[in-house]
Amino acid sequence: MSTVALIPQSKLPALGTNIFSQMSALAQKHNAINLSQGFPDFDGPEYLRQRLSVHVAEGSNQYAPMTGTAALRNAIVDKTEQAYGYRPDAETDITITSGATEALYIAITALVSPGDEVISFDPSYDCYAPAVQLAGGVSKRIQLLPPEFRVDWSKLADQITDRTKVIIINTPHNPTATAWSEQDVERLWQIVAERNIFVISDEVYEHICFAQDGHASVLRHPQLRQRAITVSSFGKTFHMTGWRVGYCQAPAAISAELRKIHQFLTFAITTPVQLALADMLREHPEHWQALPEFYQAKRDRLAQGLAKSRLKVLPSEGTYFLLVDYSEVSDLDDVAFCQWLVEHVGVAAIPLSVFCADPFPHKLIRLCFAKKEATLDAAAERLCQL
Repeated sequence: MSTVALIPQSKLPALGTNIFSQMSALAQKHNAINLSQGFPDFDGPEYLRQRLSVHVAEGSNQYAPMTGTAALRNAIVDKTEQAYGYRPDAETDITITSGATEALYIAITALVSPGDEVISFDPSYDCYAPAVQLAGGVSKRIQLLPPEFRVDWSKLADQITDRTKVIIINTPHNPTATAWSEQDVERLWQIVAERNIFVISDEVYEHICFAQDGHASVLRHPQLRQRAITVSSFGKTFHMTGWRVGYCQAPAAISAELRKIHQFLTFAITTPVQLALADMLREHPEHWQALPEFYQAKRDRLAQGLAKSRLKVLPSEGTYFLLVDYSEVSDLDDVAFCQWLVEHVGVAAIPLSVFCADPFPHKLIRLCFAKKEATLDAAAERLCQL
């Protein structure tokens, strides 16, 4: 008797392998310099790596508490107070997650019911919309326009309806490398204050911000943080993206709903990694405090290296990305140009249109500068030959 293979009906039929994996694979195939996917080509702090070895050797290898180890949650409380003047409750407000992606997923899943509308801003990180779709929500995406990529507050107000449940913000913003100001946060509060709307604030680049007034976290806003989930990433802060540890902060009632989903998704994050991160936060706070200067030097090195090229470098207020306009180089659309660039020039980049729901005709690509100086110099040399 013959059998027929069953093929499941896809819940995300429009999605395939994401652009980051595609470009990294192309970079490897063509032996190109990979400035596409956002990860460093250098290692994290030696002390942090040593502490992981210590905790493994000492036997801290069983399940951690579902919400995270007490040591790490308490260290986050102290760091939050130092950075933002606000002291969350370690027991009720902080949940350690498998990277920021899990934090974003459980936040969306906990807050969004079928038919609820979720507003985000394009270009936007690619994990938002699929999570909204899986929750049965409706994505409403407002396009930010280059070169400033600033929020049109009247357009945001026009998009809000009785079904609006969540607004997702991201600052510093990937991929545009812009940053919100305290005035932006206040304007958002004025829009949601009289409405039953939650805010998910993706702040994974919180310590990689070059804006004059620093990072404008929703945690600084006493009213807005009472209805917000703030998402952070240790991978970004400590150059250890492969450790996959993030966390979210939210008031107790919201956190309780997040944890209901977290406990059946990953339950607990690797114990010795959490303990090593707690040690790092306690013993070396100067690391995250110095990140703006550390990454600004890399930003400036790449920008200066491209100064004599035909690429126009846009300002970068945060993240570890630069946008460049290639309109003087090619008439190709951004996806085709990135494919051509990796094959013929030996540099991998990311097209901006993949971050957008609507057509994005601008000739802009994203370059990652979380790289060694030699990597940045070699990439700039190749790009200057265009």
